[in-house]
Amino acid sequence: MIIVRLAREEETPALAELGLDAWEKAVSGVTDARAMRRVAELSFLSFLRSNWFLVSVIENGGAVAGWAAREDRDGTISDLWIEPALQRSGFGSSLLADLERKILADGFQVAALRTHAQNVQAIDFFRKHGYAVSSLSTAYAPKLDRDIESVGLTKTLREPAVHQDQQWF
Repeated sequence: MIIVRLAREEETPALAELGLDAWEKAVSGVTDARAMRRVAELSFLSFLRSNWFLVSVIENGGAVAGWAAREDRDGTISDLWIEPALQRSGFGSSLLADLERKILADGFQVAALRTHAQNVQAIDFFRKHGYAVSSLSTAYAPKLDRDIESVGLTKTLREPAVHQDQQWF
């Protein structure tokens, strides 16, 4: 059974490892992931240790399949990572739908995110879910000591339609 729930503090190392594995897959062929692995690992661990309570986890039969977060508690999705072997299995779609519900419930009408400009798989995933490219930029990333090209994507969120045959009690 697929469940989306809040992360637990003791899961931080495992969530960091899952995020790192997914990150490595996303940047393979784009940059030297081995050279940046330790910096990326420390970034994941630092973020998760400080913000584990903001992280949503998706499980499949009790095993963690991925996680996502809104670091600033606004309409911006800061992280969405799925175990590489489970990508393209619907876990990302379920986790994204949960994030969008939370963004709407918190009063934000637009969901936004940024990803590496050459992360075609992520860009295609979000576009398939109604996101549109809203910006292209290059910025210096001090932790990586290099310029990074990124794509911004946004989606206007709407409350789910209530069908006429539904009744609320």
